[in-house]
Amino acid sequence: MLVPSRRRLRIEVWIVLGLSLGQSAVYSVVQLLDKLTRAPLAEGTSTLNRSQSSREYFDLTYQLLDIIFALMPVLLVIYFLTEHRPAGEPGSSAFRKLGFNFARPGKDFLQGLGLAALIGIPSLGLYAAGRALGITTAIIPSALDAYWWTIPVLVLSAVRHGIVEEVIVVGYLLDRLGKFGWSMPLAIFTSSVLRGSYHLYQGFGPFIGNAVMGAVFAWVYTKTRRVTPLVIAHALLDIVAFVGFSLFGRAMGLG
Repeated sequence: MLVPSRRRLRIEVWIVLGLSLGQSAVYSVVQLLDKLTRAPLAEGTSTLNRSQSSREYFDLTYQLLDIIFALMPVLLVIYFLTEHRPAGEPGSSAFRKLGFNFARPGKDFLQGLGLAALIGIPSLGLYAAGRALGITTAIIPSALDAYWWTIPVLVLSAVRHGIVEEVIVVGYLLDRLGKFGWSMPLAIFTSSVLRGSYHLYQGFGPFIGNAVMGAVFAWVYTKTRRVTPLVIAHALLDIVAFVGFSLFGRAMGLG
């Protein structure tokens, strides 16, 4: 099997990030600067799930297309991490390498649930503190109209975020940074800062909170070598935020 050079791997990483979360980080920085130069950050608003059409089924189509195409970089990562061997020789599965499979569903779910509780409860306090300090925008988890498909789409969106972020920023990036000879603490730091960076459009509070979350998730991954519990935890956090706001936010005057 031909082992790719470090130069080739660096180009690969830049391509993957440029098509996915690295691109999001750049846009996030620009959006933050835009908000800072318009008004105090506390007066800004960040909407996570927007309606894309006033026509119900066109909106549904756009939402589903966004979810599907957002997963394409994940497929690219799976392809890059799969060890391709000559015909007749078994290759190494990227799903097994990342621990992104159903090998231990019960344990993965319990770990994911525990991580979601560990991160989710302090996040509420951090958000409140950020709003009080004026360093966090008002976050609206969902601005979709109330259709029959709204909650299923929000759940799919949450799962999409979990898969994209954990597979790329944790599983893939730590693998590639390790091949560059980076120490594990430096790799975890880089992964966590990247995670915080693409949340900067929400303000400095979410940057800090997501960077801490990224450090915890990356550290757990180094111990378990399984990305599935991280995907579950991330998806659960987003489902609670997206669906909870959609169901109760406006009724409570939060929208």
